[in-house]
Formats: sequence, structure tokens, C-alpha cells
Amino acid sequence: MRKLAASLALILLIMLPACSQVRTVPAAATVDNQRPTPAAQNVTAKAVRTKAVAAVTVEATTPPMITTPMDAVSFPTAIPTGTPDPYRPFSIEALAAREYGGGELSIVERVERNEKFARYLITYPSDDLNITGFMNVPNEGSEFPVAIVLHGYIPPAEYETLAYSQRYADALAEAGYFVIHPNLRNYPPSDNGPDYFRTGMAIDVLNLIAIIQEQSVDGLGPLRRARADDINLWGHSMGGGVALRVVTVNNDEAIKTAVLYGAMSGDEALNYGRIREWSGGRRGDFELAAPDDALDEISPVNQLERIKAAISVHHSDADDVVPIEWSTDLCRRLEELGHPAECHIYRGAPHTFNGVWDEVFTERFIRFFDQH
Repeated sequence: MRKLAASLALILLIMLPACSQVRTVPAAATVDNQRPTPAAQNVTAKAVRTKAVAAVTVEATTPPMITTPMDAVSFPTAIPTGTPDPYRPFSIEALAAREYGGGELSIVERVERNEKFARYLITYPSDDLNITGFMNVPNEGSEFPVAIVLHGYIPPAEYETLAYSQRYADALAEAGYFVIHPNLRNYPPSDNGPDYFRTGMAIDVLNLIAIIQEQSVDGLGPLRRARADDINLWGHSMGGGVALRVVTVNNDEAIKTAVLYGAMSGDEALNYGRIREWSGGRRGDFELAAPDDALDEISPVNQLERIKAAISVHHSDADDVVPIEWSTDLCRRLEELGHPAECHIYRGAPHTFNGVWDEVFTERFIRFFDQH
């Protein structure tokens, strides 16, 4: 197995067992600048339809599709009180020790059916919150591996249920995956709730995994065609950081893979240093006040040995939102542990890929899911 290359101009690949070398992605690409348009509305959930990618050559300096995180944030900020150690509930150990699931995923309505799959608006309970989202179910076949798609940061006031990450969910459904895309807590129309160290969002995903495992055995239920023994995570930026925490907390062998795309760090000191900068100092006081030993227990990067899922890392060397060094550090740590992983670096791509970068990325993560 090759060591991680020092140069960011190369594709990095770490794979145990063996994995073939990947191609460099060029610095010019095609891009679709079309914004989504409204298509359906129910329980305040907005749905949109995206069009096929148009071939237009752009320069490598094309800006990312998503604004700098935390520029219009309105998340709950009350600091936990009434416990001798307010940081203990957010540790990997504490999250792994608690129970998840209960309740059921329900279909709100079908909003689309095409040649490949049907799309539904869905809702499910996560602790005391109501989490919404959409679900893509392939038309042909009796059961399908599951892909949970986790969106990145978008100003909550601008968020729509079918946002930029819809195209990745659709590609997975077309490839034969049973796709669930939750609107993470604090993203309407999901409920608002506490989210220190973004553990609240991780809890929403951990509850969803438990519900899939509980409800897929119901021969008449909406998850009857979902394979609960083959669950895969996909997360971008904020969602990538959530996915890393989820596979660190839940090391059930049913969780096969995690794709981390321009992901936040597994080191919470790094994350909240950057979040404080993005928010103009409005966020991160509680998180950054944590003692070093508490941060160590909360940060997934210190407990990567717990992970059983194979990991696929994708990041651009031109990412001006999330530092590429966070991904290369994760790759190095996984390599040192001998953990099954692959790491890809894209030349000149924006934080949210477009054009040929996006096409190659999509081909790679679908192949990675298929291989595991």
C-alpha cells in the first residue's frame, strides 16, 4: 500500500485491501449554474426539481455553490447546566452507550416518479424532535442497500428539502440504492434542537439507522425494501463531519462505508476555531471552553480505531472553506491504523464540486459503495 504523497497535486489513495490508482481531475470542468425551482410543498417542506448538467467550460476559480458557513446562523445557543460535567454527554463513549430508535419513519407524500425511482417526503422521530427529509426508492427490485445522504451547511433560512445534495441522492437511487436524505435538526421543516459539537445531528442519524434496522422487517412498511444489513453514509462538509462521528459511535458491521466529501475535521478544537471565525465570534464559546481531556473524548479523530466502516475521502486542493489539511491528516491517521480507506484529492475544484470534478467524484463514490 502506498504512503500518502506529500504533494497536494497528486491523487492520494489509501486502500486496505488493494485498490487501483485513480486519475487526476483536471482544473477545468463543466458546470450547471441552474438554481433549483419549486415543485412541491407539504408541511412547509419545499421540494425542487434539478435539470441535467449543461456542458459549459469554466475556469478553475469557479466559486463554490454554498456560501461561507455560519453567515446567517440561528441555531439554539443555551449552554447545558445541571450536570457535574456538562461535556460528558457529548463524548464518543457516552453517545455509544445510549439507546437509539423508537418510533417509525412515515411517508408524507410521493412528490415524483420517474423511470428509475420514486421520491417521497418523509418524517421520523429523533428523541423529542421531528426530523423531515426525502427518500428515493428504485422502481425495479425487491430490496436495495441503503444510502444515507447528509447535506452540508446552508443558511437555514435559505435551505430547501431538495437542495444541492439532491443530485447525489438521485445518482445513488439510479444506481440501485434506497436513499434517505434527512433535513438535519435546525434545518426547516425539521424541528430545532440542541447541537453542541454537532452531536445533535449525529443523534438524528443514529436514530435513523436504528429505525431502519427496526422497521425494515415490516413487510408492509415503507422501509420493507431497505437492506438493514447494508447501510452506507455519504456526507458533505458539515454532513461529512457528522458521518465521521456516526461511524465512530456506531461500529455495527451493518454500516459498510462512509464517504467524506470536503468534510469538517474529526478534531473539534479545529472545527470550532473555524466556526467561531465564520460566525464572527457568535458561536463556539461553550465548545472551545471544554478542557483538553473532554475535547479528546468528544473528538472522533482520537478514537478512529473504533471504526469498522470503510472510508472514502474526497477533497479539493483549492477548497477555500474547509482546509484540505483536515482530510489529509485523517487519511494519514487511517493509514497508520491500517484501516480500509481511500483518499482522493481534486485539483482546482471548489468546495462543492461541479462539472467534470463532480462527474468523477460521483462515479468514484458509487463504485466505492458497490465494492463494499
